[in-house]
Amino acid sequence: MKRTRASHALALPAGILVATPVWAHSGTGLQGGFVAGVLHPLGGVDHLLAMVAVGLWGAFLGARLVVALPIVFPLLMVVGAVLGMRAMPLPPVELGIAASVLVLGLCIAGAWRAPAWLALAIVAVFALFHGYAHGRELPSAADPVGYSTGFVLATGLLHACGIAFAILAGYVRRFPLTRVAGAAIAVAGMAFLHGVFA
Repeated sequence: MKRTRASHALALPAGILVATPVWAHSGTGLQGGFVAGVLHPLGGVDHLLAMVAVGLWGAFLGARLVVALPIVFPLLMVVGAVLGMRAMPLPPVELGIAASVLVLGLCIAGAWRAPAWLALAIVAVFALFHGYAHGRELPSAADPVGYSTGFVLATGLLHACGIAFAILAGYVRRFPLTRVAGAAIAVAGMAFLHGVFA
C-alpha cells in the first residue's frame, strides 16, 4: 500500500519532467467568447499549476487566507490585464510566470506559514504577471468581455480545485500529499524557468 502511494506521488513530477510545456499565453488571435475564456487557462500548464498552487497554499495557511488569496489573485490579475492592454512596461512576463509556479510550489512543499501580509503580497505580484500576459492578447479576442469573464471564472475554479485537494489530502495523515504536490509544482516551475532561459 505504501509503495503504491509513493509511486503515485512520484508519477506527477516524473510526467512533468518529460512533458513539453504548454504556455497559456503563447500567441494572439484569441477566438474570444465565454467558453474560450473558460477553456484557455486549462490549456496552459504554467497558469493552471499557479492557480491550483494559490488554492493549495491558501488552504495550508488557514481560514483567513484560504478565502483571501483566491480573491486577491483574480482581482490583481484584472489589474495586470489592464496594464497589458495598455502595454505598460513590466519586467519579463514569462520569467515572472515561471517564477510564480516555482515559488508557490516551494512555499507549499516547505510548509511555509508566511505572515498574511507577505502571502497576499506574493500572490498579488504573481497575479499581475499572469494578468499582464493575457491582457496583451485580449484586444485580439472576438468578445473580450465574455472571454475575460470566462477566464476569471476558470481561475477561481482552479483555486477551488487546489483548496479541495488540500482538504482531501488532510485525510491522508501518514503521507504529506499537499507537500508532495507542492514539490511537483516547484519541479514544473524549474522546468518553465529552464524554458525561459533556454
